[in-house]
Amino acid sequence: MKYHLKVGEKTSEIEVSGTGNPQSLRIMMADKGYDVVFQRVSDHCLHMILNGKATKAFVTQADEGTHVFLAGRCYLVQDADRMALARHRPGRHEEAPSDVTPPMPSVVVRILVNEGDRVKRGQGLVVVTAMKMETTLVAPFDGRVKKLNASVNQKVAPGDILVEIEEEAQDHGG
Repeated sequence: MKYHLKVGEKTSEIEVSGTGNPQSLRIMMADKGYDVVFQRVSDHCLHMILNGKATKAFVTQADEGTHVFLAGRCYLVQDADRMALARHRPGRHEEAPSDVTPPMPSVVVRILVNEGDRVKRGQGLVVVTAMKMETTLVAPFDGRVKKLNASVNQKVAPGDILVEIEEEAQDHGG
């Protein structure tokens, strides 16, 4: 699967493929190959062997992207394709995105809502796991779950709309 990731001011195309081992990946970036074997140590810590060299990475999700602490440095990693899509959407509130999609290839481990449920902005909707780390995808605004497009153990990717939410009408006075 190909991604366009922005790290700092630089955007790179990255191709990630499996190796047959669920804790191992092959990553191609700028014509260089990286073999990564990883094991989850805790919620935000991964032990990795990158091209034969052991290291630890600390990962945390934030509104602006994913913070990765690696080899004494902090990197903000952002999905460039998602950022470009957000820039091209009109800024008017009523045309805000109404879908929930995973930040990276993942597997759905839990669904926290049902079709027809009312949800509040920030409420957990779906829990996905990628690279042995769980991420809870949340409602972008108050609304009602219009449709669930995912099931437990389903493999999903960025752009897959897992939950469709119909925004509740807001009285903005004009």
